[in-house]
Amino acid sequence: MKKLMMVVLVILVGLQSCNSKKEESNTKIETEVISELSVFNLPSEWTTQDNKHIEIKELKGNVLVMVMIYTSCKTACPRLVADMRQIEQLLPEKYKSDVCFLLISIDPKTDTPERLKAFAIKNKMMSKQWLFLQSTEENTREFAAVLGVNYKKIAPIDFSHSNIISVFNKKGELVFQQEGFTTSYDTIVSKIIGEVSKAN
Repeated sequence: MKKLMMVVLVILVGLQSCNSKKEESNTKIETEVISELSVFNLPSEWTTQDNKHIEIKELKGNVLVMVMIYTSCKTACPRLVADMRQIEQLLPEKYKSDVCFLLISIDPKTDTPERLKAFAIKNKMMSKQWLFLQSTEENTREFAAVLGVNYKKIAPIDFSHSNIISVFNKKGELVFQQEGFTTSYDTIVSKIIGEVSKAN
């Protein structure tokens, strides 16, 4: 994928999820230039579990913690979801408003917004920090390439896929990755706290 030319950050679009920030922090982020390595350069449109259409750049100003899953998965994905919930629980409360936890579907045909919403409710991931996204197959492949996630359909509703948890700073730059199914979350939680503190 060719890198897009650097662009000036635009004003944050008013999302109800993952964007409650102090005004002065927003002003600083908005006036900075996006680096060529920023995920905010991606022009793709995504749909949330609440059936809202967004672009990834609308999440700027948050530290992003991401995994790619699919809701019909019975093996790896439930463990990845458990990892994400554990990370969120270990994160001190004062940092949570600056963090967005993204779960991106690798099966957009099956994972409709309604299905993602039901999945969020079932897994008790209903606070504003949790965001479930789905898009076209092309956009999903492009995003997976950015994260270094490989996936392949091996049955009508079954995929083999990488189990990677990724952390992006408030500028949308990848700063840390960790394999899922871990017994220790100290490093990733510390990294998230460091990025929140650094950005503020």
